[in-house]
Amino acid sequence: MTSLPQGVQELLDRSHRYGSDPTVTNYGGGNTSVKVTVTSPASGKDVELVYVKGSGGDLGTLQPQGLAVLERAPFLALDDVYRGVEHEDEMVALFPHAAFGAGGATPSIDTPMHGLVDCPHVDHLHPDSVTALACAADGPALVAELWGGKVAWVDWKRPGWELGRQISEIARDPEVIGAVLGGHGLTSWGSTSAQAQERALGIIEQAAEFIAARSVAEPFGAVVPGHEAQPEQQRRARAAQLFPLLRRVASASSRQVGHFTDSEVVLDFLSREKLAELVALGTSCPDHFLRTKIRPMVLDTPVDAPLADVEARLAELLAEYQAEYSAYYQRHAQPGSPAMRGSAPAIVLVPGIGMFSFGADHQTARVAGEYYVNAINVMRGAEGLSRYAPISEAEKFAVEYWQLEEDKLARRPKPKALSGRVALVTGAASGIGLATARLLAEHGADIVVADLDLARSEEVAAELGGPDRAVAVRMDVSDPDAVAAGIQQAVLALGGVDIVVNNAGFVKPGSLADTTLADWDAQFAVMTRGSFVVAQAAAPVMRAQGLGGDVINICSKNAVFAGPNNLAYSSAKAAQAHMVRLLATELGDDGIRVNGINPDGVVRGSGIFSGGWGASRAATYGVQEDDLGKYYASRTVLKEEVLPEHVAGAVLALTNGTLAVTTGLLVPVDSGVAAAFLR
Repeated sequence: MTSLPQGVQELLDRSHRYGSDPTVTNYGGGNTSVKVTVTSPASGKDVELVYVKGSGGDLGTLQPQGLAVLERAPFLALDDVYRGVEHEDEMVALFPHAAFGAGGATPSIDTPMHGLVDCPHVDHLHPDSVTALACAADGPALVAELWGGKVAWVDWKRPGWELGRQISEIARDPEVIGAVLGGHGLTSWGSTSAQAQERALGIIEQAAEFIAARSVAEPFGAVVPGHEAQPEQQRRARAAQLFPLLRRVASASSRQVGHFTDSEVVLDFLSREKLAELVALGTSCPDHFLRTKIRPMVLDTPVDAPLADVEARLAELLAEYQAEYSAYYQRHAQPGSPAMRGSAPAIVLVPGIGMFSFGADHQTARVAGEYYVNAINVMRGAEGLSRYAPISEAEKFAVEYWQLEEDKLARRPKPKALSGRVALVTGAASGIGLATARLLAEHGADIVVADLDLARSEEVAAELGGPDRAVAVRMDVSDPDAVAAGIQQAVLALGGVDIVVNNAGFVKPGSLADTTLADWDAQFAVMTRGSFVVAQAAAPVMRAQGLGGDVINICSKNAVFAGPNNLAYSSAKAAQAHMVRLLATELGDDGIRVNGINPDGVVRGSGIFSGGWGASRAATYGVQEDDLGKYYASRTVLKEEVLPEHVAGAVLALTNGTLAVTTGLLVPVDSGVAAAFLR
């Protein structure tokens, strides 16, 4: 690996420090830079480079490949062709002409704020405390009082070349160490990385101390009776009931995944008398409202209202929200504006319960919620000192429907087939379940890893990407209470359930004479009753979401084939297979497809086979246990061993739109067992 120029590692370390604290800057927010001198391999001469966080990157996880790399001299020369603020957007297309070598990541719109400033280290952040001053009605006076000119004030200006020019002029004054950007955040600089970090964090701390010392006691007003935070257990149970209905609302334009936040900061804000007034003003910092939309929706039904009443009220609120958003678009759209995007809310606030945030995947939903927490902190600070005064609606529209933002969205990778879907897989810690969880995650689904073995489930969830991609749930599918608790945990973690894969199972072989009643009951309890219990718990969630869904029962070739010494298992699988047909007819009106898969001979990686079933089957067929997979393959039409990944592939085909109008189907994944061909 090519070594980094001196100073770039310092930049990365400083960026990680900022990105680790959401009150300093949130995921994807802000940018940092360093200027270094290197010898150009093309000319052999020294050139000054600017390393700056690229478009779409995150300070907390920034790596060298996330940095744009520009030669400063040609970048500065772009000022000679700058045609004025009316044309500043065209400058972005010129940035690549100053690229050094391959140029690294795509330069962001904030690049001029770094490249035009002479100081070696420049930081642009969105700290809560400073942004509170930036969004206060008398922000200029407060900034002047606090810093006495050491930190400048800059009136709201959309990011771009003009703002970069203005910051460059301010930074030429050796007495000035930073600037508060009205309605936006903070930009500061230093001659060394240590100085830049010290100044940035010092400004942030000074602003926080100033707010704490000067703030009124209750910036959000008094607590509204009936809006107080409910007790935690009651609050979370209610959130799980509401989440599918709220997800339906948030998915009115496109399918969304959810995240729930009931922190003290959120619950206090939701309980106060200024809630409606402040929500209506919307967020201010561009990074905030680009993630949260121009404002949240507030569910105004009583905290204990019947769900039918909540559902009816949400339909009204959604219609109002969409009408308001459409009117907002029509008020400000110009002939060349991008088409209106989704008009559903990204944030839904429920007094007494918490905040529900939504996005195309769980990470996006979580980050949207974090940004609104930042917005709450900003509003509290501004209201505590003065009055919260965000940038105008017209300016918000100009950023939200900025062609440069539209271009940025267009560069995003195309969504994967299962993006926006939540898949719950039982028995997901090994074998077929593990392969299925991995494949569905690979194709964009957020995963609920359900298994009796919680420790192993947590390992699998971590492997799949951790809390932003997967959640581990301990689930005994034979226990209705455990299943209900697991479904509630899944809903609270990810917003709902779209795909259920009933894979949990085990086998206790035996003939009629050998099978005890306990053996019979135990196998029916897990595979037949378990599939029923999970489907019964998940179906109301799917129905409330109004997004359709899939239920997949992992059955068995034994459901239709009379194998030897396997009475209870085969009977349980036959019942599980017929359940597919019954549920398909019952749930079809809600757009929920129900299908099954009949695997055979899935030996490798199988928890069932490794638990004694393999040895039993090998003895029955007179082969070595290590050769059991080959034996199963030898008796098939295709002579191929069936692997867990083959079964997972069938689950994917049934859920990714390939078989969009297929329900009630049992798919053999057995390499062709002629005796088990369906008739």
